[in-house]
Amino acid sequence: MVIRYGTVTRSTGSWYEVLFENGDIWSCRVKGKFRLEGMRTTNPIAVGDRVGIEEDEEGDENTGRITELVARTNYVLRQSPRKKHEVHILAANVDLAILVTTIVEPMLKQGLIDRFLLSTEPYDIPTAIVFNKADLYSEHDLMVYAALEDIYTSIGYTVLLVSAEKGHGIEELRDMIKDKTTLIGGQSGVGKSSLLNAVAPELAARVGGLSYRSGKGVHTTTFAEMHPLPFGGSLIDTPGIKTLGFNFLKETEVTDNFREFFALSQNCRFNNCLHREEPGCAVKKAVDAGEASELRYINYLTILQEVEDQNYWEIHRDV
Repeated sequence: MVIRYGTVTRSTGSWYEVLFENGDIWSCRVKGKFRLEGMRTTNPIAVGDRVGIEEDEEGDENTGRITELVARTNYVLRQSPRKKHEVHILAANVDLAILVTTIVEPMLKQGLIDRFLLSTEPYDIPTAIVFNKADLYSEHDLMVYAALEDIYTSIGYTVLLVSAEKGHGIEELRDMIKDKTTLIGGQSGVGKSSLLNAVAPELAARVGGLSYRSGKGVHTTTFAEMHPLPFGGSLIDTPGIKTLGFNFLKETEVTDNFREFFALSQNCRFNNCLHREEPGCAVKKAVDAGEASELRYINYLTILQEVEDQNYWEIHRDV
């Protein structure tokens, strides 16, 4: 049996659309089982995956069976919104991740920024934070933006102020994603679809709605879709993010992936310091001295407590 290799561009329940280099698109099912080592996943195959395909001789034309999952360079996980003890792979083999947010309309959810970064940091995926709707910002809003820009650029993240409505910052954003496989996410209402339309008007007919009828199964409410960009590269659009939980992480995985706290932790007195009230904690000392972001530190403590609480109940639920 001849194996063809392609890239998954859409997932709709048990069916996957696979794009081949010659432009062919096949609808495929998974043959056998694929598992992410050490984790229970709701989706064995994700958008962005490279897969091997066998032709489905008994099915319709341009249908096949996924028989091989090529090793991933990285992936972005989220806690499954339906099964809290499992994870959902948003996308795989990503060159860049972008979180679209805004200061107003809707009101800024700053904690979501740090949660999104915790999704990309474990695999060193370059991540940018794009603040949209700049045309609506008051003088106070611009001061808030400037403060957040300082926090995140100082620890190595890219921050960009844009307006899809007025076209401000669109050229810089286009240059940022050119020739890359980019995952883009954000909470509902931040203007992600309008922003994508401004960056690449050719996407207008394909981006903005998440309903899809394939006739070959019903999709879940959380799936991503890859779109080719006319100027090079591709964009993985994801559904609106309501919240990001991390029941699948351990406490040390939280401490290790707030990058500036991890760098400071080399000077903590204890190797297993969780940066709360431990004596000789370099992170707490830096926060108290104003040398590390108190805002990031508060979000860190919140996530750490969530993970600890979940791990506690996992251990004791059968006791």
